[in-house]
Amino acid sequence: MFPIPFGLIVYATVRLVNDTTDGGKFWERKWQTNAIEIFSGIVVTYVLQFVLDRFIKKFNTEQKGLINSRSILTEFATVFITCFIIINVTIIPMAALTDDGLQLNDFVICNIIPALYVLLYFAIARGNNYLNAYINQRLKLEKITNDQLQTELKFLKAQYHPHFLFNALNTIYFQMDENVPAAKKSIEKFSELLRYQLYDQQQTVPISQEIQYLQNFIELQKIRSSEKLQLTVEFDPKLNEQHVYPLLFLPLVENAFKYVGGDYKLCVSGRQGGNNIVFRVVNSVPATTATIKEGGLGLENLRRRLELLYPGQHLLETKKTDNAYIANLKIQLV
Repeated sequence: MFPIPFGLIVYATVRLVNDTTDGGKFWERKWQTNAIEIFSGIVVTYVLQFVLDRFIKKFNTEQKGLINSRSILTEFATVFITCFIIINVTIIPMAALTDDGLQLNDFVICNIIPALYVLLYFAIARGNNYLNAYINQRLKLEKITNDQLQTELKFLKAQYHPHFLFNALNTIYFQMDENVPAAKKSIEKFSELLRYQLYDQQQTVPISQEIQYLQNFIELQKIRSSEKLQLTVEFDPKLNEQHVYPLLFLPLVENAFKYVGGDYKLCVSGRQGGNNIVFRVVNSVPATTATIKEGGLGLENLRRRLELLYPGQHLLETKKTDNAYIANLKIQLV
């Protein structure tokens, strides 16, 4: 039904502009003449809308890549020329047969005004297509980006496993010769760790689960550590149901067990500070030990995961003093 009011608006505009130039009043003309012109105008409007819709579908199909000024000008020029041809085939002959014949101002008005309305209609309809195409393109881009990030996250998490598996299996291997019951207990701890890594990584988990995982990991590490190790583990009782992404604290603890030396002191602590979880690991090192590499696989992966999972909502600081290595991780709860 849209062509009916659209045709009436175009006709009324044409008549008003034309009457303004020649001083006439179209409502004083014979109603039969106005009726014929209105009916013809509506029919022509249906034709124009049909043609415009076909053009819009054609342009949507042919559109490739980014929209540029050249393609837009080409589309509007095509529509304008088509509209000019249709108007001159239909409306202009009818104008020549009514009133005082076809004058120059009739020719100009009958071509310019409908063309402006048609171009306005085309601009709105095509602009809506441009907007939808832009939105769809952005959604596809965001989906691709999200898929890439998810793939990268899975890859980064998977990179922890080989190093951890090697250490754990090596520990159990030596236990088998010395203490079979202890080895069985280690295998039990080891299976719990694997189960957590395999099934609890996709979403956030209660921090109580993460703490339990770390405690199992620490128990396994204590078996293969020196008897001189002075280990302190402290977790705030308030850390219970807060949700975090899993396996973010593991690299810091693993790194501490790897490099502990000197006085063999190692402290692992976690607490809630306001709306943040603060995790701290401190391990003593020999005074002559070279600086621990910041580019190690575990720490580099951790930094990248934090950037992906907690953009702008985390702070990871590591530093080495004369006899200790300190790692602080602060994560904002969401």
